Parts: sequence; structure tokens; C-alpha cells
Amino acid sequence: MDSSRLVMMANQIAAFHRRKPPEEAAAEIKRHILRFWEPRMRAEIAAFVADGGEGLDPNARAAILALPPVGAAV
Repeated sequence: MDSSRLVMMANQIAAFHRRKPPEEAAAEIKRHILRFWEPRMRAEIAAFVADGGEGLDPNARAAILALPPVGAAV
């Protein structure tokens, strides 16, 4: 999947949680990604963040940085 598509999706999730405190928003975004994104999508967005993550909402970035490594027990 294209990284720009994943960024758009993560930013949409972040926009939904925009009115929550940052820590709560990041936790909700993380929960959504773990529940609905397949491992290869999570791996790709994690690599994107590791390469700088330009254009990613700060709460989405925090959520992605908090994700367990792909393949790790959740």
C-alpha cells in the first residue's frame, strides 16, 4: 500500500479524536490501528515514521511510535 494513503488514513483517525487530550487521542488511534490494520500496513506506517513521518498528525505519530513491533504479542 502507498505510504501517502496510510498517512491519510491515520490522519483521518486522528481527526476523529481531535477533541480528546493528546494522550487519550493517541491511545484511541493506536487501538484502532491494532484492531483494523493488517500487519503489513502497520509495518509500512512504522517505517514511514522512522524515515521522518512528514505530514502525519502529531497524535497519529505518537500512536504509531507506541505500536508494538509487527509480529510481537499484543
